[in-house]
Amino acid sequence: MINNIKKLKMKNNIKKLSKRCIAVASLAILANCTDSFLKQDPLSFYEPTSTYVTEAGLQSALAMCDLHYKTMLMDGNGNVLPIASLYFMTDIGLYAKTDAGGGIMDDFANKITPTSGMAGGGDSNSMSRFWDQAWTGIKYANTVLSYVDKVKWLDDATRDAYKGRAYFHRAYKYYHQVLLFGDIPLVTKIIEVPKQNYKSTSKEAIFKMLIHDLEFAIEHVPAQKDMPYFGAVNQEACMQLLIKCYLVNGDFKKAEDMATDLIQNHGLALMTQSFGTNVPSGNPDTWPVERNVLWDLHRGDNVAAASNKETILPILNYNDQNFTQYLTMRALGVHWSNGDIMDPTDIGYPTYNWARSANEYNKELDWLRVLGRGIGCFRTSHHYNKTIWSYNGEVDTQDLRHNRTVGNWVEMEDIKYNRPNSKYRGQHMQLYATEDYKDENGKVLVSKGTLLCKDTIRSWYPIPLYKMYILDVSSEENKNANQFNGATKGSYCSNGNMYLFRLAETYLLRAEAKFYQDNSTGAAQDVNAVRSRANAKKMFTTVTIGDICDERARELYMEEWRQPELTRISWCLAKSNQPDEWGNIYDIKTWDKQSGTDLNGGSYWFKRCTRYSIFNHGTILSKVNLNYQVDKHNLFWPVPNSAITANIGAKLRQNYGYDGYDDSTVMWTNWEEAVADEDKVQ
Repeated sequence: MINNIKKLKMKNNIKKLSKRCIAVASLAILANCTDSFLKQDPLSFYEPTSTYVTEAGLQSALAMCDLHYKTMLMDGNGNVLPIASLYFMTDIGLYAKTDAGGGIMDDFANKITPTSGMAGGGDSNSMSRFWDQAWTGIKYANTVLSYVDKVKWLDDATRDAYKGRAYFHRAYKYYHQVLLFGDIPLVTKIIEVPKQNYKSTSKEAIFKMLIHDLEFAIEHVPAQKDMPYFGAVNQEACMQLLIKCYLVNGDFKKAEDMATDLIQNHGLALMTQSFGTNVPSGNPDTWPVERNVLWDLHRGDNVAAASNKETILPILNYNDQNFTQYLTMRALGVHWSNGDIMDPTDIGYPTYNWARSANEYNKELDWLRVLGRGIGCFRTSHHYNKTIWSYNGEVDTQDLRHNRTVGNWVEMEDIKYNRPNSKYRGQHMQLYATEDYKDENGKVLVSKGTLLCKDTIRSWYPIPLYKMYILDVSSEENKNANQFNGATKGSYCSNGNMYLFRLAETYLLRAEAKFYQDNSTGAAQDVNAVRSRANAKKMFTTVTIGDICDERARELYMEEWRQPELTRISWCLAKSNQPDEWGNIYDIKTWDKQSGTDLNGGSYWFKRCTRYSIFNHGTILSKVNLNYQVDKHNLFWPVPNSAITANIGAKLRQNYGYDGYDDSTVMWTNWEEAVADEDKVQ
């Protein structure tokens, strides 16, 4: 492993000098962000009229925009990754940190409120931070747009490219902010005096603005082939985001045509063979990984590799400057190494022994390096773990995304006990005792069938290792380390690169566009393109929207923003008048205006939560009793009350179903009018 680290250091030192690496320069001039969109101060305490009227100033502001991808999704939190909070209320995952007593994270229906739920402490901050962080990112983009026309000696093409990139960054933030929080204020410029009389703008109107801005961006931002570096916004990324906005707007044919253009005419392709740097598993003696294209595709070293034709836009996170810890193995990994999984020889002892002395260490039982020290804050659902890999009663084990033979996927039963002096040392873990265990006098200590896991929510679920594993360089450098967590920083940083957009999603977006146009056969062809690359056993002749959503789960786990995407799909279903997999058709007038925890009605998001996960099915027994619930109105999160009360000159809208909702609250339904109103301060 040490040799691998040396090779990786050499490779990444070369990368630092490469033109494919975006230089995040002059960040010293950038000040800390404000928590409120109501305080639209520019990016620094320097005089903005001198700082941002130079091209270097614009480049610094855009560099901050690029950096902000990371701070939205990975903030160094060792407990709950922000991106994981976008899966808590979905069909494929749950908040699982049971020793926290659930906090607000089990009973969303009753605990998420404008005054407490989204502004709580602890792990709930991983959700509430999206409100604050989005406005910070919008401010960065607005800084560029507010000053770009004041920069002298820029030719028109360069100026418009800066504008296009800023439009993309702002659209990316608004796309998700609207799909999380519904009707929100529209802020498009840096204002010169405080403004406290914003009105909300309808989500429909905001998406029309995003389409307008992204169409400009596509015309003026260069394609990747015409750029000297990799990591800044390119034309292809603008196209990908515009496809999604077209879908929201009901422009299904435009979305299909743009996806086709992106797939066919931009030098992109699904990766079908192994490529790039070979990064083995944490310890091949314990759990070997047979090199395969899916494993290579999700190694940070290969995300931004020149040979990777699938990447549309990466999030770069590997160099010493502005590195952000990305602790996937800690926050997402099953809590396998604690006392909750018991050794059948003595139910009072834990499975794992931390001792690493020479007489106890066994390289064939070094699961810590393989799996990391997971603490199980987020767990996957039965639907993700089992159902979506089964077709007509047959489980697809050859799909590389669910393949234990090549090492991409790990079931709990694959892990072996390693407590010294145990009869079961080196044998596979058991959820239930497979035999009676007796003492030397024949007394039964552990009966056959005894549950050997105290907490099956947090400590017993499979691991999509190919998505979660990151070589933890700083821990590898410490021979006594027992905290293999993911992308960490020691004398050298781990490689925590990840995808913002890649081509596999483009195929699935085109599948959606075809489905909404009543072309389920054509949609199946796009789904099959992704499945074929993964070596899936079953190919579809026709698909439902459920098949497409399941394929997104299989392919885009911890890449897509799951809840916002399900909200978008719910909206698209209502606009298209197409049925879901159960035959339900949704009304565009009511899809987002329902409340209640009963299993009848609700949006498509709600149906997937309650049919494919454990929400609203009663109390779950664990260390503490948890009642996982979502309400139909949790489709959108509440606008924080602090933002509403700070806006003293006008009334912001609260979302349906939350305290303070008032349908008579006036809002802008035309984005141009909302923009014109920004100059009118109280």
